[in-house]
Formats: sequence, structure tokens, C-alpha cells
Amino acid sequence: MALLDLEYQNIFTRVQVRGPAYHGVSISHEPSDRQGQMRFSHLFGQIGDAQVGPIYLGWTGLISLIFGFAAFEIIGLNMWASVGWDPVQFVRQLPWLALEPPSPAYGLKFPPLAQGGWWLVAGFFLTASVLMWWVRVYTRARQLGLGTHTAWAFAAAIWLYLVLGFFRPILMGSWSEAVPFGIFPHLDWTAAFSIRYGNLFYNPFHALSIVFLYGSTLLFAMHGATILATGRFGSEREVEQTLDRGTAHERCTLFWRWTMGFGASFESIHRWLFWFAILCPITGGIGILLTGTVVDNWYLWAIKQGFAPGYPDVYPPQPDPALLGTGAPR
Repeated sequence: MALLDLEYQNIFTRVQVRGPAYHGVSISHEPSDRQGQMRFSHLFGQIGDAQVGPIYLGWTGLISLIFGFAAFEIIGLNMWASVGWDPVQFVRQLPWLALEPPSPAYGLKFPPLAQGGWWLVAGFFLTASVLMWWVRVYTRARQLGLGTHTAWAFAAAIWLYLVLGFFRPILMGSWSEAVPFGIFPHLDWTAAFSIRYGNLFYNPFHALSIVFLYGSTLLFAMHGATILATGRFGSEREVEQTLDRGTAHERCTLFWRWTMGFGASFESIHRWLFWFAILCPITGGIGILLTGTVVDNWYLWAIKQGFAPGYPDVYPPQPDPALLGTGAPR
């Protein structure tokens, strides 16, 4: 029994099914042929399917890669130029380098390239690349007769991306409200954004986004662990056991009934995961879109709604400098 337990503590794929290279199902009205040589990778087989290729790129995939490469080059070259074209400093400072959006003075106008114009150009190419890749995901699913769930899950992430760099800046009337391109600079933007608008922790849609973020990771971990734990009973054949419950499904549901009183089915757990995952960027995007456009200070808004305590009056009340015309109160 101990040997059996040891054998089935599988953390990654242990059995590699290796058959003849498979070109894929035949699809009528396919615009162009699939490309690339089919081969096998033992390393890939450790974590997934060992077969590599063929790939279908198509016009949408090709345009997406070209536009994505253009955006990558524009961002990279601007970062390199910011350190005087020094390759050592470029590598050393890369996490802190940024391509910044235009200053507030330009509003929604197209500024000179060196004053934020490159940010707009890079953003155009990157957005076009992402949207063309979405079209590719959608059309590939339709060609194969699949549902379009993957495309719409991808669209949820695109929604948040567009809110941050397109929808909200337009509503605010300035490209300066958008996120810079860069690793740490975009994190700094997030921290400054939260401080500027009274702490995003009081934004209810931000709270929902975190709920779905943590909730989806918990659900994925619970589901993955359950399937691995019952792998010896064939639980990886989930589609079969969705239609005709077998011993693996029975043991899974029995375990969760014992520990939590309720268990998902092999079909419903994937719907839970889908909705929890896509609602994370959807609710997050709504919260960002409302910030500065509808609510100027989330902390004061929370006090008004009665779910955040106000600070006690320690100092005498001070007039708002914005209401005095010019200068700070004396």
C-alpha cells in the first residue's frame, strides 16, 4: 500500500504517450496550410503534449507578430536611448527603464515623438497586435468546431488592458493618465494611482477583483489537486466522467462532501473556474474606469457610504486650497 501511494504522488506528467506524428483533423475551407515540421520533445512531454508542430499562423497571426515586434522594438530602443545607448547600463537598469506617455499639457493630441509620441505609436502597434491575436484565437476555434470560451476569456484580459491605456485616458481627456511601458515604472504608476485617488482598497470593484483573483487560484489548486489525487482511478478522463460518473468522480465528490459538505461536478468546476478567472479583470477594469471619472477619492466615498471609519478630528479644520483660488491656506 505504501508503494502504491508513492507511485501516484504525481506532480508532473510521468507517462509520455508517443505515437506517430499527427497533423490534425481535416478542416474544410482552410485559408492556408499548417506550417512547420512535426517533432517530439521529451522536455515538453514532461509537462504536456510531447508533439511540437505543426502550427497554423495565417494572416491574422502574421500581422499580430509583425505589429507586436514593432511595438517591442519601439519600446526597447527608446529605453536604450534613455541610457545613452550604453548596452551595459541598458541591461543593468532595464527593470527601471520606461517609455512614458505624453505629459498632461498635450491632452489627447499627438505630441512630438520624443515627448510621448513614441508611446502612442508603440501603444497602437501593441493594441493592434493583441486584437489581431484575439481574432486568430476566435477564428481558429470556429474552424475546429470548438466553443469560443478561450477567445472570450482572452477578451476579459484585453478589456482591462484597454481600460488602462485607452478608455480611461480618453474619458479623462489626457493620454498622461495611461500606464507607462516598463517593469517597475508601471508598478510605481499603480502605487501612485492608488494614493492619488484615496486608496484603491476602498474601491468595491477592486475588492471584487481580488476576490475573484484569490478565488480562482484557490479553485484551480483545489481542482488540480483533486484530479492528481484520483489519477490512479482515471480522473484525468474528465469528459467521460462528466457524462458517466466513474469511481474517480465518486471518490472526488465523496472527499469534498466529507470535508466541506458539498462538491462540484466534473462539469461545473470548469464553469466556476472560467467565471472566477474572467471576472477578475472585468471587475478590476470597471473599478479603474470609475476612478477619477466618477469617484475622485475612494476613501471619502467609503466614509460617505458608511463602510469606512473617518479619522478623528485632531487638528482644526483647514479650507480646501482648491477653493481659495491661488496659494495654500496661511
